[in-house]
Amino acid sequence: GRGKQAMATKDDDWIDQLFIANTHDYILCFSNRGRLYWLKVWEVPQGSRNSRGKPIVNMFPLQDGEKITVVLPLSGENRSFPEDRYVFMATSLGTVKKTPLSDFSNPRKAGIIAVDLDEGDFLIGAALTDGAHDVMLFSDSGKAVRFDENDVRPMGRTARGVRGMNLEETQQVIALLVAENEQQSVLTATENGFGKRTPITEYTRHGRGTKGMIAIQTSERNGKVVAATLVEPTDEIMLITTGGVLIRTRVSEIREMGRATQGVTLIAVEDGTKLSGLQRVVESDVEDERGEGAEGTEAASGETPAAEE
Repeated sequence: GRGKQAMATKDDDWIDQLFIANTHDYILCFSNRGRLYWLKVWEVPQGSRNSRGKPIVNMFPLQDGEKITVVLPLSGENRSFPEDRYVFMATSLGTVKKTPLSDFSNPRKAGIIAVDLDEGDFLIGAALTDGAHDVMLFSDSGKAVRFDENDVRPMGRTARGVRGMNLEETQQVIALLVAENEQQSVLTATENGFGKRTPITEYTRHGRGTKGMIAIQTSERNGKVVAATLVEPTDEIMLITTGGVLIRTRVSEIREMGRATQGVTLIAVEDGTKLSGLQRVVESDVEDERGEGAEGTEAASGETPAAEE
């Protein structure tokens, strides 16, 4: 379908993450400049279910052109910054880095360095890991590399990291994924509105620093890859174009295909516009006593048991 006009392009927005948290849980916010900002849940203004919330840029002393790209909640046992947990990061130029979570236990409000970036590089993703997962990197040229996270040794906050993916001069890494199980699928999408989902088992494990394997054909029809995410058949996704057109569709309606195929049409983009983003739709199945969704209040109330996180 062509979707519907959601709102003016400048104000396009959607829910990217939703999590249940207690008031004394931590929220780690990583910026594209490789800096980390730190909050406790109780410092986030509490609002009603229908309120728009507060712009996150107003909560940190961000520099010009700096924006928050990744938000990692720390709850349960992670709240104590355990030594056996890590923050895995990736940059647009293919550098990866794994830093012990305990290194971020004493951040400052003004922000601290999470990764030292080269000129022209920026942070594209960060994830919490336990040292027992595979990491996947996807480039805009349609290539992907999958490797054991233990191929990257732990290093300090100010280190630059190591080579995670070997890129050509004009290529960039656009996604960092942490494979949780072999039942998931990888959904890839290109700038001209095409995409597909492929079983994660088709992405075989190789060493880090390679050029990777084909994830989707970046033909003239498809254009460059703009997004890659892990999905389940029961998920839904949201697609948005540079013209502000938004469409929501079920993952089950996108058939599984091999890695080397071109994919199918996800959204019919209009002339002069391109697909700019793809997100798995985050829903809350937590209900309060009245049977209403509680995603607007429990996340900041501090009354939610840790077992529900």
